[in-house]
Amino acid sequence: MSEARQPLGTAEIQAMFDRSPFIAFLGCRVVAVDAAADSLTVEMPMRPELERRPDSGQFHGGPIAALIDTVGDFAVALRLGGGVPTINFRTDYLRPATGAALTATARTRRLGRSVAVVDIDVHDGDGRLVAVGRGTYSSQLG
Repeated sequence: MSEARQPLGTAEIQAMFDRSPFIAFLGCRVVAVDAAADSLTVEMPMRPELERRPDSGQFHGGPIAALIDTVGDFAVALRLGGGVPTINFRTDYLRPATGAALTATARTRRLGRSVAVVDIDVHDGDGRLVAVGRGTYSSQLG
């Protein structure tokens, strides 16, 4: 990393979310920022457009993967001061994701000069772990 930057706060990350047409469409809301722990928690509400099947109440895997990628990216952005490019990410679906909203918590495991690695857990409204992800991101502002 080149220079030390002031970590982003809840309001700054939410403003970035709100400026992104896709993230705003998903309805993502910052729940918690913990710069000392390199952690970010975000909630994504259920909407009919995000359902696997009409009236199923189950989130489609695509929006879950998008949530994982977004929260992972912004966990890195938290420290760097802005969004970074995704190099790679994976999603493992553990059970059907249902309920009024999903909550994703990302923890940056390593922030190197060129690459950052982030682990992301996604829970449903009952606190059940429904998906896990790992993202690799450029640690250079894009």
